[in-house]
Amino acid sequence: MKIMPKVLQIALLSLFVVPVSAQAQPAPESFAPLVKKETPSVVNISTRQVVKVRQQSPFGDPQMDQFFNRFFGNAPQREQVRQSLGSGFIISSDGYILTNNHVVGQASDIKVAFAEGRVLDAKLIGKAEEIDIALIKVNATDLPAVTLGDSNALDVGDWVVAIGNPFGLSQTVTAGIVSAKGRVIGAGPYDDLIQTDAAINPGNSGGPLFNTKGEVVGINTMILAKGQNLGFAVPINMVKEILPSIKAKGRPDLGWLGVDARPVTQDIAEALGFPEQIGAIIKSVAKGSPAAKAGLLRGDVIVELDGKKILEPAELPRMIAFGHIGKTVTLKVLRQGKPVEIKVVVELMPEQKQQQ
Repeated sequence: MKIMPKVLQIALLSLFVVPVSAQAQPAPESFAPLVKKETPSVVNISTRQVVKVRQQSPFGDPQMDQFFNRFFGNAPQREQVRQSLGSGFIISSDGYILTNNHVVGQASDIKVAFAEGRVLDAKLIGKAEEIDIALIKVNATDLPAVTLGDSNALDVGDWVVAIGNPFGLSQTVTAGIVSAKGRVIGAGPYDDLIQTDAAINPGNSGGPLFNTKGEVVGINTMILAKGQNLGFAVPINMVKEILPSIKAKGRPDLGWLGVDARPVTQDIAEALGFPEQIGAIIKSVAKGSPAAKAGLLRGDVIVELDGKKILEPAELPRMIAFGHIGKTVTLKVLRQGKPVEIKVVVELMPEQKQQQ
């Protein structure tokens, strides 16, 4: 996976004095009360996936294999069972559990182990491959559920706690801080990840990231294997926006604007007389799209959405995708150097409309 350069950059920081009012909240004397309360809501997930793999031919030579297959057909396939481990957390007392799509998305058999020792079969309810989220369900009631918090309220430097199943070591607890927000590392089309230095390892995937109030603010989803303490979590606010459609339809409802945009380079900024390189310059507008209906044009530069600055084109589809379907958003656009406000009604993605 190609990592964006900014993830790999090393910043040299000068020593400076931070005013007391600007400092992050100190760590609690102990995380034990939080862990004791929330651990029953965290589960271990094991899966089995049956895949077909091609058997090795008797020749062991690619050219001879090709010659043999041309006359006698492809080499026979055999079934192979793949197993994986992950984590998850209960979001409702009637058995709904959130985890990562890469943990359960292709599984033929899903088992959930609870903190008290029970192991139950689970079924896949729906998934959002775009942000690596899946919803599963077990047949149980009166389960201890987590509280979903507000990931937008997190600040860099805030303490967070991860609970999961790294390397099969169940109910492992680690703590750290929020190292960064809004990370784009090439994991998917809507990257907006929370970076943390709380130790996250294989098997933590799908587990919760708690704030100090004991609220889930993220879903632990990946690490940078060559780094140390570089873990990433999907912000829970993104998940909350699409959870109803995943539960009802098995897939997320995602908003669509219908523009192809590119970055405002320094040359473009200078040519258009912009003071800084921000925004997304429209390269094309899809026919019949919400953008076309609203009157957006090729060459327009979108610099704000509902008052939030667009720093680069990748932010635009992410901001439109979650929580805006059927709603009117206000875009601040620079057209031939002059500011224009355009209101757009966000629609469901065309491919999703066809699935309805």
